[in-house]
Amino acid sequence: MDKAVAPYADYIRERIRTVPNWPQPGVMFRDITPLLQDPRTFRLLVDVFVHRYMGQKLDVIAGVDARGFILGSVVAYELNLGFVPVRKKGKLPFDTIAEEYELEYGSATVELHADACKAGDRVLLIDDLVATGGTLMAAANLLKRLGANVVEAAAIVDLPELGGSQLIRQNGIDLFTVCDFSGH
Repeated sequence: MDKAVAPYADYIRERIRTVPNWPQPGVMFRDITPLLQDPRTFRLLVDVFVHRYMGQKLDVIAGVDARGFILGSVVAYELNLGFVPVRKKGKLPFDTIAEEYELEYGSATVELHADACKAGDRVLLIDDLVATGGTLMAAANLLKRLGANVVEAAAIVDLPELGGSQLIRQNGIDLFTVCDFSGH
């Protein structure tokens, strides 16, 4: 864990609500809504990400639908960067490229506008949580197909036992998370 984040990891983890058996039996859903509802906690969370990336050369932040939009757009604003939405299939109005992937409880497709970034752009990819890694890997693949360089993937929560963080790193993408939860 990043030494600068360590003092805040427990504070953030304690404010994440666990919803058992949602969206299906056996899944322990990690709900970040309480983090967003409390202004002090939300500011701290944003500041953790801003502090980490403020000195790095980035061109754009890509946020994954839908909770990655919340954090990603605020961090992009604070860093004076553009924001690119990686959306669920059928939600973008312009020419898109698509990537199908597996979830821990099904499959899905994400899309990106064909002009979302340009070759050589340095992109920070943000979502709320890493479970199986499928969503972040699909988003990273879309960005790479446009010629972008995914500098790092970032999330609030890692569920390491589901293998997503390992998958992301095995695919050559650095990963930053604020806290983790045992089990799923």
